[in-house]
Amino acid sequence: MIRGASALASAAMLAGCMVGPNYAGPPTVATGAEGGAPFSRIGNLPTQPLAADAAWWQAFGDPMLDRLIDQALKTSPSIAIAEARLRRSRAMVRQNEANLLPSAGVSASYLRYRLPLSGIGDIGQAIGNNGGTPGQAASLPDDASGGLWSAGFDATWEIDLFGGRRRQRDASRAQAEAAEAQLADAQVSLAAEVSQAYIDLRDHQQSLILSQRSSVLEQRSLALTEQQFRQGAASREDVERLRTQYTQTKSQETRISAQVEQSLNRLAVLIGREPGFVDADLAKPAPVPIVPARVPVDDPAAMLRRRPDIRAAERQIAAKSAQIGVSTAQLFPTVSLLGLIGLGGPSLGDLSFDNYTAVGSPMLRWNFLNFGRVRAQIRQAEAGRDEALAQYQQSVLQALQDAEDSLAQFRGQRGALQSRIEGARAATIAAEMVRQRQTRGAASLIDLLDSERQRVSAEQQLAQAYAQLASGYVAIAKSMGLGWRLPAAAGTPSAASAGGAR
Repeated sequence: MIRGASALASAAMLAGCMVGPNYAGPPTVATGAEGGAPFSRIGNLPTQPLAADAAWWQAFGDPMLDRLIDQALKTSPSIAIAEARLRRSRAMVRQNEANLLPSAGVSASYLRYRLPLSGIGDIGQAIGNNGGTPGQAASLPDDASGGLWSAGFDATWEIDLFGGRRRQRDASRAQAEAAEAQLADAQVSLAAEVSQAYIDLRDHQQSLILSQRSSVLEQRSLALTEQQFRQGAASREDVERLRTQYTQTKSQETRISAQVEQSLNRLAVLIGREPGFVDADLAKPAPVPIVPARVPVDDPAAMLRRRPDIRAAERQIAAKSAQIGVSTAQLFPTVSLLGLIGLGGPSLGDLSFDNYTAVGSPMLRWNFLNFGRVRAQIRQAEAGRDEALAQYQQSVLQALQDAEDSLAQFRGQRGALQSRIEGARAATIAAEMVRQRQTRGAASLIDLLDSERQRVSAEQQLAQAYAQLASGYVAIAKSMGLGWRLPAAAGTPSAASAGGAR
């Protein structure tokens, strides 16, 4: 009994052994950022706490944009691709977990046989048959036939002495978690792409309206200048200058009109539909969404924890580290236990455990002549781990750059917007003053049309500044890693509860 207990204890200790490095977490890349230091380029931007549901686009207050993003997150092919990869990764986890357990199978068969008995008919002369007298040949059949029933149960179990299969399980788990983060990253990117495409659409629509207004004013100025030229009150140079300006504005209308259609096509494809699908809902012009007064920003450490691409890169390190153990385990022998129980008989009634055949055997396998190949595989796995480490470092630094760039750009866009507002106000005042002078006869109609054209040009620049600021807000939300929510059925944390733990 004591010897048996010792053997079981030894087996348990061996089964707990795992070769290869134990993953200790990602390296520290940016000490200051990961330690809680604020963003360097935040400046005096007014900030707000991040929304719990991470639906940052709702801050624009545009129901149409909300509908488009919700639809895209449900039906976009990019999300479907990421979800399929996640399902495949989770299925691989279940497969590797099952590989740690014994495998068993059952079998059943029926054999029908016929044996010829020709050539042994004279045996009856020696023993007699059916009451016959000695020397009288017995009557025997030409053949013998019957059936044989059999059933069996077999089981095999490869004992994971050195942890190779457990390392494979750990690697698949890390890959599945990376796939979850990649799905979240696809949601972040998609929400930002839809928002940007929607902003571009509204910007192009407003630009087209203002360009058409400017074209009308330039056409009237050209007609009046041509009339003055015929009367000798204007030069040919004035006429050609206005004509060139008018044709350029008309060509700009054509270009902007094409941009409107391209934006409509892009939005349709982003939500997983064919070009032209959203035309009926979005062809009517609408203003560019208004940016909230405060931007959703916290600190770099929280941003790094939240960004899905950082989490995906970190999980790749864990997966590649586990692969080193998978390869290292091939240096050691494997032990398998085999078992078989068989039942058989000429009839079903004979299949009884009172008469069975049982076989059990351990099997040792050790490919010790493959050490060169295995060590090469270990070096490959170590290089894969080192590559994942470098990619993680690059992802962290790129994420910090994205955030700092977006903050700096947004601050500059806020300042540019203020200048455009002042310029549009000044152009409006100037146009009104020229209108008053023209009413009193102190200015010509051409002067009035020119002041109106300048006012429209200032409004175009102001509309573009609003669109650029909205695009900057989208860039900040994307750089902060906002906008992801894994499906509830996936059993993963939602955006509301995702602290971004790496």
